[in-house]
Amino acid sequence: MDIEIFSDVKCPWCFVGKRRFEKALAAFPHRDQVNVTWRSFQLDPSLPDHYEGTEQQYLAERKGIPAEQVRRMWDNLVEQAAGEGLDFRFDDVVVGNSFTAHRFLHLAKSHGLGAEAKEAVLSAHFEQGEDTSDVDFLVTLGASIGLDEDEIRSTIGSDRFAEEVRRDMDEAGSLGVSGVPFFVIDRKYGISGAQPTAVFADALASYWRESNPLVIAAPVDGAEVCGPDRCS
Repeated sequence: MDIEIFSDVKCPWCFVGKRRFEKALAAFPHRDQVNVTWRSFQLDPSLPDHYEGTEQQYLAERKGIPAEQVRRMWDNLVEQAAGEGLDFRFDDVVVGNSFTAHRFLHLAKSHGLGAEAKEAVLSAHFEQGEDTSDVDFLVTLGASIGLDEDEIRSTIGSDRFAEEVRRDMDEAGSLGVSGVPFFVIDRKYGISGAQPTAVFADALASYWRESNPLVIAAPVDGAEVCGPDRCS
Protein backbone atom coordinates (compact mmCIF):
# COMPACT_ATOMS: atom_id res chain seq x y z
CA MET A 1 0.00 0.00 0.00
CA ASP A 2 1.44 3.38 -1.03
CA ILE A 3 0.38 6.45 0.92
CA GLU A 4 1.39 9.93 -0.20
CA ILE A 5 0.95 12.78 2.26
CA PHE A 6 0.78 16.32 0.91
CA SER A 7 1.64 18.85 3.60
CA ASP A 8 3.31 22.17 4.28
CA VAL A 9 5.92 22.52 7.01
CA LYS A 10 4.27 25.82 8.00
CA CYS A 11 0.87 24.14 8.49
CA PRO A 12 -0.02 23.35 12.14
CA TRP A 13 -2.77 20.89 11.26
CA CYS A 14 -0.24 19.00 9.14
CA PHE A 15 1.79 18.31 12.29
CA VAL A 16 -1.29 17.25 14.25
CA GLY A 17 -2.43 15.09 11.33
CA LYS A 18 1.01 13.52 11.09
CA ARG A 19 0.83 12.40 14.72
CA ARG A 20 -2.69 11.01 14.37
CA PHE A 21 -1.86 9.14 11.18
CA GLU A 22 1.32 7.71 12.72
CA LYS A 23 -0.66 6.37 15.68
CA ALA A 24 -3.09 4.63 13.35
CA LEU A 25 -0.26 3.23 11.24
CA ALA A 26 1.62 1.95 14.30
CA ALA A 27 -1.43 -0.12 15.28
CA PHE A 28 -2.10 -1.36 11.73
CA PRO A 29 -1.30 -5.10 11.45
CA HIS A 30 0.08 -4.70 7.92
CA ARG A 31 2.14 -1.57 8.59
CA ASP A 32 5.30 -3.24 7.23
CA GLN A 33 3.62 -3.34 3.83
CA VAL A 34 2.78 0.38 3.80
CA ASN A 35 5.10 2.82 2.02
CA VAL A 36 4.70 6.44 3.14
CA THR A 37 5.93 9.29 0.94
CA TRP A 38 5.84 12.94 2.01
CA ARG A 39 4.94 15.41 -0.73
CA SER A 40 5.54 19.15 -0.78
CA PHE A 41 2.73 21.70 -0.67
CA GLN A 42 2.79 25.45 -0.09
CA LEU A 43 -0.12 27.24 1.52
CA ASP A 44 1.32 30.66 0.63
CA PRO A 45 3.97 30.60 -2.13
CA SER A 46 3.91 34.42 -2.23
CA LEU A 47 5.55 34.81 1.18
CA PRO A 48 9.11 36.17 1.28
CA ASP A 49 11.79 33.96 2.79
CA HIS A 50 11.64 36.11 5.90
CA TYR A 51 8.41 37.94 6.74
CA GLU A 52 8.93 41.05 8.84
CA GLY A 53 6.28 40.42 11.44
CA THR A 54 4.77 37.92 13.83
CA GLU A 55 2.49 35.03 12.95
CA GLN A 56 -0.47 37.00 14.30
CA GLN A 57 0.47 40.03 12.17
CA TYR A 58 0.82 37.79 9.13
CA LEU A 59 -2.63 36.26 9.62
CA ALA A 60 -4.15 39.71 10.15
CA GLU A 61 -2.40 41.50 7.31
CA ARG A 62 -2.21 38.76 4.69
CA LYS A 63 -5.27 36.68 5.57
CA GLY A 64 -7.53 39.30 7.12
CA ILE A 65 -8.17 37.30 10.29
CA PRO A 66 -8.95 39.49 13.35
CA ALA A 67 -6.61 39.14 16.34
CA GLU A 68 -9.33 37.74 18.63
CA GLN A 69 -10.22 35.08 16.08
CA VAL A 70 -6.54 34.18 15.70
CA ARG A 71 -6.24 33.68 19.47
CA ARG A 72 -9.31 31.44 19.60
CA MET A 73 -7.94 29.45 16.67
CA TRP A 74 -4.57 29.11 18.37
CA ASP A 75 -6.12 28.05 21.69
CA ASN A 76 -7.96 25.26 19.90
CA LEU A 77 -4.84 24.20 18.00
CA VAL A 78 -2.67 24.22 21.13
CA GLU A 79 -5.22 22.01 22.88
CA GLN A 80 -5.52 19.62 19.93
CA ALA A 81 -1.73 19.47 19.56
CA ALA A 82 -1.22 18.82 23.28
CA GLY A 83 -3.53 15.84 22.95
CA GLU A 84 -1.03 14.40 20.47
CA GLY A 85 2.00 15.14 22.64
CA LEU A 86 2.95 18.35 20.81
CA ASP A 87 3.84 21.71 22.37
CA PHE A 88 2.82 24.46 19.94
CA ARG A 89 4.20 27.94 20.65
CA PHE A 90 2.61 30.26 18.12
CA ASP A 91 4.01 33.44 19.67
CA ASP A 92 7.51 32.17 18.87
CA VAL A 93 6.81 31.06 15.29
CA VAL A 94 9.12 32.57 12.64
CA VAL A 95 7.09 33.41 9.54
CA GLY A 96 8.58 32.83 6.10
CA ASN A 97 8.33 31.01 2.79
CA SER A 98 8.54 27.22 3.06
CA PHE A 99 10.13 26.55 -0.35
CA THR A 100 13.68 26.29 1.03
CA ALA A 101 12.57 23.91 3.76
CA HIS A 102 10.81 21.74 1.19
CA ARG A 103 14.01 21.54 -0.89
CA PHE A 104 15.85 20.54 2.28
CA LEU A 105 13.29 17.78 2.86
CA HIS A 106 13.82 16.46 -0.67
CA LEU A 107 17.55 16.39 -0.01
CA ALA A 108 16.95 14.39 3.16
CA LYS A 109 14.59 12.05 1.31
CA SER A 110 17.29 11.38 -1.30
CA HIS A 111 19.40 9.98 1.55
CA GLY A 112 16.59 7.94 3.09
CA LEU A 113 16.09 10.46 5.90
CA GLY A 114 12.87 12.06 4.74
CA ALA A 115 10.76 11.02 7.74
CA GLU A 116 13.39 12.18 10.24
CA ALA A 117 13.78 15.53 8.49
CA LYS A 118 10.02 16.10 8.27
CA GLU A 119 9.59 15.58 12.00
CA ALA A 120 12.59 17.77 12.82
CA VAL A 121 11.51 20.68 10.62
CA LEU A 122 7.92 20.67 11.91
CA SER A 123 9.08 20.56 15.51
CA ALA A 124 11.62 23.33 14.91
CA HIS A 125 8.95 25.59 13.42
CA PHE A 126 6.04 25.01 15.79
CA GLU A 127 7.67 23.98 19.06
CA GLN A 128 11.10 25.63 19.07
CA GLY A 129 10.59 28.96 17.29
CA GLU A 130 13.41 28.31 14.82
CA ASP A 131 13.75 29.85 11.37
CA THR A 132 13.39 26.89 9.03
CA SER A 133 14.26 29.07 6.03
CA ASP A 134 17.67 29.93 7.47
CA VAL A 135 20.64 28.17 5.89
CA ASP A 136 22.75 27.94 9.05
CA PHE A 137 19.88 26.49 11.04
CA LEU A 138 19.10 23.89 8.37
CA VAL A 139 22.77 22.91 8.25
CA THR A 140 22.75 22.32 12.01
CA LEU A 141 19.45 20.46 11.89
CA GLY A 142 20.51 18.36 8.92
CA ALA A 143 23.80 17.40 10.52
CA SER A 144 21.91 16.25 13.62
CA ILE A 145 20.04 13.63 11.56
CA GLY A 146 23.06 12.51 9.55
CA LEU A 147 23.22 14.77 6.48
CA ASP A 148 26.46 16.23 5.21
CA GLU A 149 26.85 19.91 6.08
CA ASP A 150 28.58 20.86 2.83
CA GLU A 151 25.89 19.17 0.77
CA ILE A 152 23.17 21.02 2.67
CA ARG A 153 24.87 24.37 2.01
CA SER A 154 25.46 23.64 -1.66
CA THR A 155 21.88 22.44 -2.09
CA ILE A 156 20.27 25.44 -0.43
CA GLY A 157 22.65 27.80 -2.21
CA SER A 158 21.49 26.47 -5.59
CA ASP A 159 18.14 25.52 -7.10
CA ARG A 160 18.68 21.82 -6.45
CA PHE A 161 15.39 19.97 -5.77
CA ALA A 162 13.38 23.02 -6.78
CA GLU A 163 11.89 21.07 -9.67
CA GLU A 164 10.94 18.22 -7.33
CA VAL A 165 9.08 20.63 -5.04
CA ARG A 166 7.23 22.18 -7.98
CA ARG A 167 6.42 18.73 -9.34
CA ASP A 168 4.83 17.76 -6.02
CA MET A 169 2.69 20.89 -6.04
CA ASP A 170 1.67 20.33 -9.66
CA GLU A 171 0.76 16.77 -8.72
CA ALA A 172 -1.35 18.07 -5.85
CA GLY A 173 -3.18 20.32 -8.27
CA SER A 174 -3.84 17.47 -10.69
CA LEU A 175 -5.30 15.42 -7.82
CA GLY A 176 -7.54 18.27 -6.75
CA VAL A 177 -5.71 18.91 -3.49
CA SER A 178 -6.55 22.43 -2.30
CA GLY A 179 -5.84 22.08 1.41
CA VAL A 180 -3.48 20.10 3.61
CA PRO A 181 -2.80 17.69 5.12
CA PHE A 182 -4.10 15.43 2.37
CA PHE A 183 -3.52 11.67 2.33
CA VAL A 184 -3.66 9.70 -0.93
CA ILE A 185 -3.90 5.90 -0.79
CA ASP A 186 -2.66 4.08 -3.90
CA ARG A 187 -3.87 7.00 -6.02
CA LYS A 188 -7.43 5.73 -5.47
CA TYR A 189 -8.61 7.21 -2.18
CA GLY A 190 -8.08 10.56 -0.53
CA ILE A 191 -8.41 11.62 3.10
CA SER A 192 -8.53 15.35 3.77
CA GLY A 193 -7.52 17.00 7.00
CA ALA A 194 -6.08 16.07 10.40
CA GLN A 195 -8.71 13.42 11.02
CA PRO A 196 -8.96 11.59 14.35
CA THR A 197 -6.72 8.55 14.67
CA ALA A 198 -9.76 6.26 14.50
CA VAL A 199 -10.68 7.61 11.06
CA PHE A 200 -7.20 6.86 9.73
CA ALA A 201 -7.31 3.40 11.31
CA ASP A 202 -10.67 2.63 9.70
CA ALA A 203 -9.45 3.87 6.32
CA LEU A 204 -6.33 1.70 6.46
CA ALA A 205 -8.32 -1.38 7.43
CA SER A 206 -11.06 -0.78 4.87
CA TYR A 207 -8.71 -0.21 1.99
CA TRP A 208 -6.61 -3.21 2.94
CA ARG A 209 -9.68 -5.48 2.95
CA GLU A 210 -10.77 -4.11 -0.41
CA SER A 211 -7.32 -4.56 -1.96
CA ASN A 212 -6.70 -7.96 -0.38
CA PRO A 213 -10.03 -9.81 -0.38
CA LEU A 214 -10.27 -13.09 1.47
CA VAL A 215 -10.34 -16.02 -0.96
CA ILE A 216 -12.32 -19.00 0.37
CA ALA A 217 -11.31 -22.36 -1.06
CA ALA A 218 -14.08 -24.71 -2.20
CA PRO A 219 -14.76 -27.43 0.39
CA VAL A 220 -13.31 -30.85 -0.25
CA ASP A 221 -15.80 -33.73 -0.54
CA GLY A 222 -16.34 -35.22 2.87
CA ALA A 223 -15.21 -32.14 4.76
CA GLU A 224 -17.59 -31.24 7.56
CA VAL A 225 -18.80 -27.70 8.00
CA CYS A 226 -20.78 -26.42 10.98
CA GLY A 227 -23.31 -23.66 10.57
CA PRO A 228 -25.66 -21.87 12.97
CA ASP A 229 -28.25 -24.66 12.83
CA ARG A 230 -26.42 -27.82 11.94
CA CYS A 231 -23.16 -29.57 11.13
CA SER A 232 -22.98 -31.34 7.77
